[in-house]
Amino acid sequence: MAHDYESPRKVPTSAIIPFMAIAFGLAWGLFVVLFLFPEAVARLFGGISASNPLFILAVYAPAIAALILVLWYTGLSGMKGFLSRLLLWRCSFGWAAFLLLAIPAIYYSGALVKGTALAVSFPSIGAAFAAMAFMLLLGPMEEFGWRGFALPLLQRRMAPIWAGLLLGLIWGAWHLPAFFLSGTPQSAWGISPFIIGSISVSVILTPLFNASGGSILLSALFHFQLNNPLWPDAQPYDTIFFVSAAALVVWFNRDTMFDRRAGQTRITVKRLET
Repeated sequence: MAHDYESPRKVPTSAIIPFMAIAFGLAWGLFVVLFLFPEAVARLFGGISASNPLFILAVYAPAIAALILVLWYTGLSGMKGFLSRLLLWRCSFGWAAFLLLAIPAIYYSGALVKGTALAVSFPSIGAAFAAMAFMLLLGPMEEFGWRGFALPLLQRRMAPIWAGLLLGLIWGAWHLPAFFLSGTPQSAWGISPFIIGSISVSVILTPLFNASGGSILLSALFHFQLNNPLWPDAQPYDTIFFVSAAALVVWFNRDTMFDRRAGQTRITVKRLET
């Protein structure tokens, strides 16, 4: 029989401070470069867009911060234990349905209100798959940092509801520089709905993360569904539906969301055969 246990070399709770410093410092520093020197960046790396290498590096900042700190505190064995959380994929039927069906339903509901439900189109099936593959390797990589590293540390100090709310606010604020750069996905969105949506999504994702035993994989797939290019543009109306969904998720999971002992707090996990 296999059991999970935490590596003896633990990541301390105080690691949340250098994590935030690296995640914000690297990302915001790169955004400053993109903002101040757009012509030089365009000559070297192409125009400012989601595919610009500097933009991608900025998006990867939370993951880079998490990997650096896991390696620093726990070594290679701890890194293996951290990455093994990509193998955690089991969740209830209800969570699987939310991940696969409810998220697209939220976007289409918002798009119906906005009148853009039929606005998504690709020149070919290949182009659609290419767009999906790119988005799978972009935003979801953040989850190595946000849910993979930061959320367990926050849940050592507070109940999941408060950890989810706080992380959602931090997560939303981390995106702020992108709103002031033309060519980025965020430049076409409103800041307030985005921040509220980020908080709502973080609250929804927190009980899924805990129910799955701290899965980085499911967190990344959840993030991908949020960015899936197949869904129509529903900003800002999708925010209303995400807030409503968050309220329902908290209600149905109220016993664990307000229980400080219910949150996953491990960073590194190993398998022990008995």
